[in-house]
Amino acid sequence: MTLEIDIRPVIANIAAYRFVLLDDTETLRRRFHDLCVTLGLKGTILLAPEGINLFLAGPNDAISQFLANLGRDRRFAAIEAKWSWSDFVPFKHLRVKRKNEIVTMRFDGVDPANTPAPAILPTELKHWYEDGRDFVILDTRNKWEVAAGTFRNAVNPHLRTFSEFPSAIGALERFKDKTVVTFCTGGIRCEKAAPLLRLRGFGEVFQLRGGILKYFEECGGAHWQGNCAVFDDRGALDPQLRSMNEAGEHLSIEADQQL
Repeated sequence: MTLEIDIRPVIANIAAYRFVLLDDTETLRRRFHDLCVTLGLKGTILLAPEGINLFLAGPNDAISQFLANLGRDRRFAAIEAKWSWSDFVPFKHLRVKRKNEIVTMRFDGVDPANTPAPAILPTELKHWYEDGRDFVILDTRNKWEVAAGTFRNAVNPHLRTFSEFPSAIGALERFKDKTVVTFCTGGIRCEKAAPLLRLRGFGEVFQLRGGILKYFEECGGAHWQGNCAVFDDRGALDPQLRSMNEAGEHLSIEADQQL
């Protein structure tokens, strides 16, 4: 008889968000802080009137308990977590914060919770590439993230921070009559960027559901070049969702620097 041994790394990492109206962010901040302390989780949770954004790491069972607790609140029941695993906890601290936005764009009039742009699944995007479909794929991440890796033929607006995206749209005017697919690491930035493009007169705009992390999970590295930078001590993930910083060295990167 052959003994099968599970050699998967022991630390679970999740990235998740949801745009939903919240009027009790301080109550939620205390609740989630205490829950994470009890479960031994580290990472960052951001709460704002527009929703929740979180990056957490810890033992698989503890992460599962956190998500089960989160899902008991109907406002978060539909949240979709992107999972990956590592040999070390890539966060040094636990931070649960209240913010004005869960991803900072500083532009009024965009409401992803009620008027989202349509999404395409990772497998659909892969098929679009393979079918030779005419579309523009737009990277909404910071330029240093794009330097680590991006989709083939992706347009790079050269953002220093996502809050520059509204002012960068002028340089994208030539794509107004094209089919545009926006993407980012986990989906949160493109979920704000896509509705703004539509508001500015772009016709057919989609967002990649679940972002790069979900694409890696479902499609691997097809039509991708390089790695995906992340905001924790893993530094970047390859298309197999493996950490590029195997030593777990502290990189001084905060999960909410993207905000």
